[in-house]
Amino acid sequence: MYNYFGDDSVNKIYKRETYLKKIRGFYNDSEMIKVITGIRRCGKSTLLDMIVTELKETGIEDKNIIFIKLDKKPYKNISTPEELENLLESKLTDDEFKYIFIDEIQNIKNFEPVIESYRLDGNYSIFITGSNSYLLSGDLITKLTGRKIEIEMLPLSFYEYIEMKKELDKHVDSIYEEFEKYIKIGGFPGLLNYDDYESQIAYVKNVLNDIFEKDIKSNEKIKNREMFESVLKYVINNFGSEMSVNSIVKYYEGLNEKIDYRTIERYIDILINAKILYPCENFDIKSKQVLKGEKKYYLADLSIYYSLNTDNRINYGPVLENILHNYLVSKNYSLSVGKIGNLEVDFIVRQGNDNYYYLQVSKNIENDKTKNREYAPFYEIKDLYPRYLFLLDLIINENVGGIRNVNIVKFIANNEDLV
Repeated sequence: MYNYFGDDSVNKIYKRETYLKKIRGFYNDSEMIKVITGIRRCGKSTLLDMIVTELKETGIEDKNIIFIKLDKKPYKNISTPEELENLLESKLTDDEFKYIFIDEIQNIKNFEPVIESYRLDGNYSIFITGSNSYLLSGDLITKLTGRKIEIEMLPLSFYEYIEMKKELDKHVDSIYEEFEKYIKIGGFPGLLNYDDYESQIAYVKNVLNDIFEKDIKSNEKIKNREMFESVLKYVINNFGSEMSVNSIVKYYEGLNEKIDYRTIERYIDILINAKILYPCENFDIKSKQVLKGEKKYYLADLSIYYSLNTDNRINYGPVLENILHNYLVSKNYSLSVGKIGNLEVDFIVRQGNDNYYYLQVSKNIENDKTKNREYAPFYEIKDLYPRYLFLLDLIINENVGGIRNVNIVKFIANNEDLV
Protein backbone atom coordinates (compact mmCIF):
# COMPACT_ATOMS: atom_id res chain seq x y z
CA MET A 1 0.00 0.00 0.00
CA TYR A 2 1.45 3.30 -1.05
CA ASN A 3 1.37 5.00 2.36
CA TYR A 4 3.23 2.15 4.04
CA PHE A 5 6.93 1.60 3.76
CA GLY A 6 10.18 2.12 5.59
CA ASP A 7 13.91 1.51 5.23
CA ASP A 8 13.85 -0.72 8.30
CA SER A 9 11.26 -3.00 6.62
CA VAL A 10 8.74 -2.09 9.32
CA ASN A 11 5.47 -0.83 7.89
CA LYS A 12 4.82 2.83 8.65
CA ILE A 13 1.83 5.01 8.13
CA TYR A 14 1.33 8.76 8.16
CA LYS A 15 -1.98 9.54 9.83
CA ARG A 16 -4.01 12.12 7.90
CA GLU A 17 -5.34 13.90 10.97
CA THR A 18 -6.98 16.58 8.83
CA TYR A 19 -9.52 13.98 7.69
CA LEU A 20 -9.56 11.66 10.69
CA LYS A 21 -10.81 14.44 12.95
CA LYS A 22 -13.69 15.08 10.53
CA ILE A 23 -14.92 11.50 10.77
CA ARG A 24 -13.79 10.42 14.24
CA GLY A 25 -17.00 11.61 15.91
CA PHE A 26 -18.99 9.26 13.68
CA TYR A 27 -17.03 6.05 14.33
CA ASN A 28 -19.80 4.54 16.45
CA ASP A 29 -22.74 6.14 14.64
CA SER A 30 -24.98 3.41 13.22
CA GLU A 31 -27.43 5.83 11.59
CA MET A 32 -24.90 7.77 9.53
CA ILE A 33 -23.27 6.12 6.51
CA LYS A 34 -19.72 7.45 6.15
CA VAL A 35 -18.91 8.07 2.47
CA ILE A 36 -15.31 8.93 1.55
CA THR A 37 -14.78 10.61 -1.81
CA GLY A 38 -11.89 12.21 -3.68
CA ILE A 39 -9.68 11.96 -6.73
CA ARG A 40 -8.10 8.55 -7.35
CA ARG A 41 -5.10 7.65 -5.19
CA CYS A 42 -5.52 10.59 -2.86
CA GLY A 43 -5.65 8.20 0.11
CA LYS A 44 -9.27 7.08 0.54
CA SER A 45 -8.48 3.40 1.04
CA THR A 46 -5.65 4.20 3.42
CA LEU A 47 -7.95 6.43 5.45
CA LEU A 48 -10.11 3.35 6.05
CA ASP A 49 -7.02 1.52 7.29
CA MET A 50 -6.29 4.40 9.66
CA ILE A 51 -9.82 4.26 11.06
CA VAL A 52 -9.53 0.50 11.60
CA THR A 53 -6.23 1.03 13.42
CA GLU A 54 -7.82 3.61 15.73
CA LEU A 55 -10.79 1.35 16.44
CA LYS A 56 -8.46 -1.49 17.42
CA GLU A 57 -6.54 0.88 19.68
CA THR A 58 -9.79 1.50 21.58
CA GLY A 59 -10.24 -2.22 22.14
CA ILE A 60 -12.50 -3.19 19.23
CA GLU A 61 -11.85 -6.85 18.42
CA ASP A 62 -10.94 -8.08 14.94
CA LYS A 63 -14.09 -10.20 14.77
CA ASN A 64 -16.20 -7.05 14.98
CA ILE A 65 -14.44 -5.34 12.05
CA ILE A 66 -15.48 -6.42 8.55
CA PHE A 67 -13.18 -5.00 5.85
CA ILE A 68 -13.94 -5.77 2.22
CA LYS A 69 -11.74 -4.36 -0.57
CA LEU A 70 -13.71 -5.10 -3.70
CA ASP A 71 -10.84 -4.36 -6.08
CA LYS A 72 -8.49 -6.88 -4.46
CA LYS A 73 -8.36 -10.60 -3.82
CA PRO A 74 -10.31 -12.51 -2.59
CA TYR A 75 -13.24 -10.15 -3.22
CA LYS A 76 -12.61 -8.74 -6.69
CA ASN A 77 -15.08 -11.13 -8.33
CA ILE A 78 -17.97 -10.08 -6.07
CA SER A 79 -20.25 -8.18 -8.44
CA THR A 80 -23.91 -8.45 -7.42
CA PRO A 81 -25.88 -7.20 -4.41
CA GLU A 82 -26.77 -10.79 -3.55
CA GLU A 83 -23.11 -11.82 -3.52
CA LEU A 84 -22.24 -8.81 -1.36
CA GLU A 85 -25.00 -9.60 1.12
CA ASN A 86 -24.00 -13.27 1.28
CA LEU A 87 -20.39 -12.25 1.89
CA LEU A 88 -21.38 -9.89 4.69
CA GLU A 89 -23.66 -12.49 6.29
CA SER A 90 -20.85 -15.06 6.23
CA LYS A 91 -18.74 -12.71 8.35
CA LEU A 92 -21.43 -11.96 10.95
CA THR A 93 -20.70 -14.62 13.53
CA ASP A 94 -22.62 -13.09 16.46
CA ASP A 95 -24.94 -10.22 17.42
CA GLU A 96 -22.26 -7.82 18.69
CA PHE A 97 -21.98 -4.32 17.18
CA LYS A 98 -20.00 -4.44 13.92
CA TYR A 99 -17.95 -1.98 11.89
CA ILE A 100 -18.34 -2.53 8.13
CA PHE A 101 -15.78 -1.11 5.68
CA ILE A 102 -16.35 -1.54 1.95
CA ASP A 103 -13.76 -0.12 -0.41
CA GLU A 104 -14.58 0.52 -4.09
CA ILE A 105 -18.30 -0.03 -3.58
CA GLN A 106 -19.04 0.89 -7.22
CA ASN A 107 -17.95 -2.63 -8.20
CA ILE A 108 -21.39 -3.75 -7.01
CA LYS A 109 -24.15 -2.46 -9.24
CA ASN A 110 -27.27 -1.45 -7.28
CA PHE A 111 -25.54 -1.96 -3.95
CA GLU A 112 -27.63 0.73 -2.23
CA PRO A 113 -30.48 -1.43 -0.86
CA VAL A 114 -27.96 -3.78 0.78
CA ILE A 115 -26.11 -0.95 2.50
CA GLU A 116 -29.38 0.69 3.52
CA SER A 117 -30.72 -2.54 5.02
CA TYR A 118 -27.69 -2.85 7.29
CA ARG A 119 -27.98 0.81 8.28
CA LEU A 120 -31.64 0.33 9.22
CA ASP A 121 -30.70 -2.69 11.34
CA GLY A 122 -28.96 -0.29 13.74
CA ASN A 123 -26.20 -2.70 14.73
CA TYR A 124 -23.56 -1.56 12.24
CA SER A 125 -21.31 1.43 11.66
CA ILE A 126 -20.79 1.61 7.90
CA PHE A 127 -17.91 3.18 5.96
CA ILE A 128 -17.69 3.12 2.15
CA THR A 129 -15.51 4.54 -0.60
CA GLY A 130 -16.19 4.63 -4.31
CA SER A 131 -14.14 5.39 -7.39
CA ASN A 132 -14.86 8.56 -9.27
CA SER A 133 -16.24 6.77 -12.32
CA TYR A 134 -19.22 5.95 -10.14
CA LEU A 135 -19.31 9.43 -8.67
CA LEU A 136 -19.67 10.85 -12.17
CA SER A 137 -23.27 9.71 -12.16
CA GLY A 138 -23.81 11.03 -8.65
CA ASP A 139 -25.38 7.70 -7.66
CA LEU A 140 -23.03 6.97 -4.80
CA ILE A 141 -24.37 9.97 -2.90
CA THR A 142 -27.95 10.36 -4.15
CA LYS A 143 -29.10 6.73 -4.04
CA LEU A 144 -28.24 6.27 -0.37
CA THR A 145 -31.63 7.25 1.01
CA GLY A 146 -30.62 7.28 4.66
CA ARG A 147 -28.46 9.67 6.60
CA LYS A 148 -24.90 10.04 5.35
CA ILE A 149 -21.83 12.20 5.76
CA GLU A 150 -19.40 12.80 2.91
CA ILE A 151 -15.72 13.19 3.74
CA GLU A 152 -13.99 14.63 0.69
CA MET A 153 -10.26 14.00 0.47
CA LEU A 154 -7.59 15.85 -1.47
CA PRO A 155 -4.00 14.80 -2.12
CA LEU A 156 -1.48 15.83 0.52
CA SER A 157 -1.34 19.50 1.43
CA PHE A 158 2.15 20.97 1.67
CA TYR A 159 1.99 20.53 5.45
CA GLU A 160 1.04 16.86 5.07
CA TYR A 161 3.68 16.37 2.38
CA ILE A 162 6.44 17.57 4.73
CA GLU A 163 5.12 15.63 7.72
CA MET A 164 4.74 12.43 5.73
CA LYS A 165 8.32 12.69 4.47
CA LYS A 166 9.50 13.03 8.07
CA GLU A 167 7.35 10.12 9.21
CA LEU A 168 8.82 7.92 6.48
CA ASP A 169 12.41 8.99 7.25
CA LYS A 170 12.76 10.74 3.91
CA HIS A 171 15.29 13.54 3.51
CA VAL A 172 13.68 16.96 3.91
CA ASP A 173 15.37 20.04 2.45
CA SER A 174 14.51 23.57 3.56
CA ILE A 175 10.79 24.25 3.41
CA TYR A 176 11.31 26.64 0.49
CA GLU A 177 13.20 24.04 -1.55
CA GLU A 178 10.55 21.47 -0.69
CA PHE A 179 7.82 23.94 -1.65
CA GLU A 180 9.31 24.27 -5.15
CA LYS A 181 9.36 20.47 -5.47
CA TYR A 182 5.84 20.17 -4.13
CA ILE A 183 4.52 22.59 -6.75
CA LYS A 184 5.71 20.35 -9.59
CA ILE A 185 5.30 16.83 -8.23
CA GLY A 186 2.18 17.51 -6.18
CA GLY A 187 0.73 15.64 -3.23
CA PHE A 188 -0.37 12.18 -4.34
CA PRO A 189 0.87 10.09 -1.38
CA GLY A 190 2.26 7.28 -3.55
CA LEU A 191 4.88 9.49 -5.20
CA LEU A 192 6.82 9.52 -1.91
CA ASN A 193 7.78 5.93 -2.69
CA TYR A 194 10.17 7.44 -5.25
CA ASP A 195 13.14 9.74 -4.73
CA ASP A 196 13.97 10.98 -8.24
CA TYR A 197 11.91 13.50 -10.19
CA GLU A 198 11.55 11.35 -13.31
CA SER A 199 10.05 8.46 -11.34
CA GLN A 200 7.76 10.81 -9.43
CA ILE A 201 6.40 12.36 -12.63
CA ALA A 202 6.00 8.89 -14.15
CA TYR A 203 3.93 7.92 -11.11
CA VAL A 204 1.70 10.98 -11.48
CA LYS A 205 1.21 10.27 -15.19
CA ASN A 206 0.15 6.74 -14.25
CA VAL A 207 -2.38 8.15 -11.77
CA LEU A 208 -3.80 10.47 -14.43
CA ASN A 209 -3.93 7.67 -16.95
CA ASP A 210 -6.00 5.66 -14.48
CA ILE A 211 -8.35 8.60 -13.97
CA PHE A 212 -8.78 9.28 -17.68
CA GLU A 213 -9.08 5.65 -18.73
CA LYS A 214 -11.19 4.26 -15.86
CA ASP A 215 -13.20 7.28 -14.77
CA ILE A 216 -13.60 9.64 -17.69
CA LYS A 217 -13.28 7.96 -21.07
CA SER A 218 -15.78 5.30 -20.11
CA ASN A 219 -18.40 7.97 -19.45
CA GLU A 220 -21.25 7.51 -21.90
CA LYS A 221 -21.91 11.27 -21.98
CA ILE A 222 -18.69 11.79 -23.94
CA LYS A 223 -19.51 11.35 -27.64
CA ASN A 224 -16.47 13.04 -29.18
CA ARG A 225 -13.31 11.81 -27.38
CA GLU A 226 -10.96 14.08 -29.29
CA MET A 227 -12.98 17.21 -28.51
CA PHE A 228 -13.34 16.23 -24.86
CA GLU A 229 -9.59 15.80 -24.50
CA SER A 230 -9.06 19.18 -26.15
CA VAL A 231 -11.46 20.89 -23.73
CA LEU A 232 -9.91 19.02 -20.81
CA LYS A 233 -6.43 20.28 -21.68
CA TYR A 234 -7.69 23.83 -22.27
CA VAL A 235 -9.38 24.03 -18.88
CA ILE A 236 -6.43 22.43 -17.05
CA ASN A 237 -3.94 24.74 -18.75
CA ASN A 238 -5.99 27.75 -17.67
CA PHE A 239 -6.48 26.79 -14.03
CA GLY A 240 -6.87 29.78 -11.76
CA SER A 241 -8.13 31.97 -14.62
CA GLU A 242 -11.68 33.17 -14.98
CA MET A 243 -13.61 31.11 -17.50
CA SER A 244 -17.19 30.66 -18.56
CA VAL A 245 -18.87 28.21 -20.87
CA ASN A 246 -19.40 31.08 -23.32
CA SER A 247 -15.73 32.06 -23.27
CA ILE A 248 -14.70 28.47 -24.02
CA VAL A 249 -17.21 28.28 -26.89
CA LYS A 250 -15.81 31.54 -28.31
CA TYR A 251 -12.26 30.18 -28.00
CA TYR A 252 -13.18 27.23 -30.22
CA GLU A 253 -15.09 29.46 -32.60
CA GLY A 254 -11.83 31.37 -33.05
CA LEU A 255 -10.26 28.06 -34.10
CA ASN A 256 -13.14 27.48 -36.55
CA GLU A 257 -14.35 24.57 -34.43
CA LYS A 258 -17.99 24.38 -33.48
CA ILE A 259 -18.98 22.98 -30.11
CA ASP A 260 -22.32 23.20 -28.40
CA TYR A 261 -22.72 25.22 -25.18
CA ARG A 262 -24.35 22.26 -23.40
CA THR A 263 -21.51 19.97 -24.46
CA ILE A 264 -18.91 22.25 -22.84
CA GLU A 265 -21.07 22.45 -19.71
CA ARG A 266 -21.33 18.66 -19.60
CA TYR A 267 -17.58 18.19 -20.06
CA ILE A 268 -16.76 20.58 -17.22
CA ASP A 269 -19.28 18.84 -14.96
CA ILE A 270 -17.55 15.53 -15.69
CA LEU A 271 -14.18 16.98 -14.65
CA ILE A 272 -15.68 18.46 -11.49
CA ASN A 273 -17.43 15.22 -10.55
CA ALA A 274 -14.20 13.32 -11.16
CA LYS A 275 -12.65 15.62 -8.52
CA ILE A 276 -10.09 16.94 -11.01
CA LEU A 277 -11.49 20.48 -10.98
CA TYR A 278 -12.81 22.58 -8.11
CA PRO A 279 -14.98 25.55 -9.17
CA CYS A 280 -14.75 28.84 -7.31
CA GLU A 281 -17.73 31.15 -7.82
CA ASN A 282 -17.57 34.93 -8.22
CA PHE A 283 -19.26 36.84 -5.39
CA ASP A 284 -20.16 40.52 -5.53
CA ILE A 285 -19.17 42.04 -2.19
CA LYS A 286 -21.49 45.05 -2.46
CA SER A 287 -24.67 43.27 -3.54
CA LYS A 288 -23.88 40.11 -1.53
CA GLN A 289 -24.81 37.92 -4.50
CA VAL A 290 -23.15 35.11 -6.45
CA LEU A 291 -22.39 36.28 -9.98
CA LYS A 292 -23.40 34.00 -12.84
CA GLY A 293 -21.13 33.30 -15.78
CA GLU A 294 -17.40 33.35 -15.24
CA LYS A 295 -15.73 31.51 -12.40
CA LYS A 296 -12.29 30.16 -11.61
CA TYR A 297 -11.34 26.50 -11.61
CA TYR A 298 -8.58 25.06 -9.44
CA LEU A 299 -6.90 21.67 -9.78
CA ALA A 300 -7.13 18.90 -7.19
CA ASP A 301 -3.35 18.72 -7.51
CA LEU A 302 -0.86 20.85 -9.43
CA SER A 303 0.89 17.75 -10.74
CA ILE A 304 -2.12 17.35 -13.05
CA TYR A 305 -0.91 20.43 -14.92
CA TYR A 306 2.84 19.71 -14.82
CA SER A 307 2.53 16.08 -15.88
CA LEU A 308 0.58 17.14 -19.00
CA ASN A 309 2.93 19.93 -20.07
CA THR A 310 6.58 19.92 -21.11
CA ASP A 311 7.02 23.52 -19.93
CA ASN A 312 7.52 23.26 -16.17
CA ARG A 313 8.12 26.92 -15.47
CA ILE A 314 6.10 28.22 -12.54
CA ASN A 315 3.45 30.89 -13.02
CA TYR A 316 3.30 31.83 -9.37
CA GLY A 317 0.00 33.72 -9.49
CA PRO A 318 -2.38 30.81 -10.16
CA VAL A 319 -0.01 28.26 -8.57
CA LEU A 320 -0.01 29.97 -5.16
CA GLU A 321 -3.76 30.52 -5.37
CA ASN A 322 -4.31 26.84 -6.15
CA ILE A 323 -2.18 25.66 -3.23
CA LEU A 324 -3.87 28.01 -0.76
CA HIS A 325 -7.33 27.16 -2.12
CA ASN A 326 -6.83 23.42 -1.63
CA TYR A 327 -5.25 23.83 1.79
CA LEU A 328 -8.19 25.88 3.07
CA VAL A 329 -10.79 23.60 1.45
CA SER A 330 -9.17 20.61 3.21
CA LYS A 331 -9.69 22.47 6.50
CA ASN A 332 -13.42 23.00 5.80
CA TYR A 333 -13.29 26.64 4.76
CA SER A 334 -15.64 27.74 1.95
CA LEU A 335 -14.09 29.94 -0.76
CA SER A 336 -15.32 32.28 -3.48
CA VAL A 337 -13.72 34.98 -5.63
CA GLY A 338 -14.60 38.49 -4.44
CA LYS A 339 -15.67 41.27 -6.80
CA ILE A 340 -15.96 44.91 -5.73
CA GLY A 341 -16.45 47.26 -8.66
CA ASN A 342 -13.63 46.66 -11.12
CA LEU A 343 -11.41 45.17 -8.43
CA GLU A 344 -10.99 41.56 -7.38
CA VAL A 345 -10.19 39.91 -4.08
CA ASP A 346 -8.58 36.53 -4.75
CA PHE A 347 -10.66 34.79 -2.08
CA ILE A 348 -13.53 35.51 0.23
CA VAL A 349 -13.28 32.78 2.84
CA ARG A 350 -16.10 31.67 5.11
CA GLN A 351 -15.77 29.55 8.22
CA GLY A 352 -19.06 28.47 9.76
CA ASN A 353 -21.86 31.00 9.52
CA ASP A 354 -20.27 34.16 10.83
CA ASN A 355 -16.50 34.19 10.25
CA TYR A 356 -15.32 35.83 7.02
CA TYR A 357 -11.85 36.67 5.71
CA TYR A 358 -10.56 38.52 2.64
CA LEU A 359 -7.42 37.07 1.04
CA GLN A 360 -5.01 38.25 -1.62
CA VAL A 361 -2.19 36.08 -2.96
CA SER A 362 1.00 37.33 -4.67
CA LYS A 363 4.57 36.18 -5.16
CA ASN A 364 5.84 39.47 -3.74
CA ILE A 365 5.13 43.19 -3.40
CA GLU A 366 8.61 44.32 -4.34
CA ASN A 367 7.44 47.51 -6.07
CA ASP A 368 4.77 50.12 -5.40
CA LYS A 369 2.70 49.15 -8.44
CA THR A 370 2.32 45.57 -7.25
CA LYS A 371 1.72 46.64 -3.66
CA ASN A 372 -1.00 49.11 -4.67
CA ARG A 373 -2.67 46.52 -6.88
CA GLU A 374 -2.82 43.95 -4.08
CA TYR A 375 -3.92 46.38 -1.37
CA ALA A 376 -6.48 48.34 -3.43
CA PRO A 377 -9.43 45.91 -3.10
CA PHE A 378 -9.01 45.79 0.67
CA TYR A 379 -9.44 49.55 0.95
CA GLU A 380 -12.74 49.42 -0.96
CA ILE A 381 -14.30 46.90 1.44
CA LYS A 382 -16.26 48.69 4.17
CA ASP A 383 -16.76 45.92 6.73
CA LEU A 384 -14.16 44.98 9.34
CA TYR A 385 -13.52 41.30 8.61
CA PRO A 386 -9.81 40.31 8.67
CA ARG A 387 -7.65 40.87 5.57
CA TYR A 388 -4.66 38.75 4.59
CA LEU A 389 -2.02 39.20 1.91
CA PHE A 390 -0.23 35.88 1.33
CA LEU A 391 3.27 36.24 -0.11
CA LEU A 392 6.10 33.97 -1.17
CA ASP A 393 8.59 36.61 0.06
CA LEU A 394 10.76 35.66 3.03
CA ILE A 395 8.98 38.08 5.31
CA ILE A 396 8.18 38.18 8.97
CA ASN A 397 4.43 38.22 9.57
CA GLU A 398 3.39 41.84 9.99
CA ASN A 399 0.33 44.06 9.90
CA VAL A 400 0.23 46.95 7.45
CA GLY A 401 -2.73 49.26 7.82
CA GLY A 402 -4.89 46.48 9.21
CA ILE A 403 -3.74 44.06 6.49
CA ARG A 404 -1.81 41.04 7.69
CA ASN A 405 1.13 40.14 5.42
CA VAL A 406 1.82 36.42 5.76
CA ASN A 407 4.41 34.09 4.26
CA ILE A 408 2.35 31.42 2.49
CA VAL A 409 5.01 28.69 2.81
CA LYS A 410 5.33 29.05 6.59
CA PHE A 411 1.58 29.42 7.04
CA ILE A 412 0.83 26.08 5.38
CA ALA A 413 3.96 24.28 6.61
CA ASN A 414 2.91 25.16 10.18
CA ASN A 415 -0.67 23.99 9.57
CA GLU A 416 -2.03 27.38 10.59
CA ASP A 417 -5.61 28.64 10.51
CA LEU A 418 -7.08 32.02 9.69
CA VAL A 419 -7.80 34.08 12.80
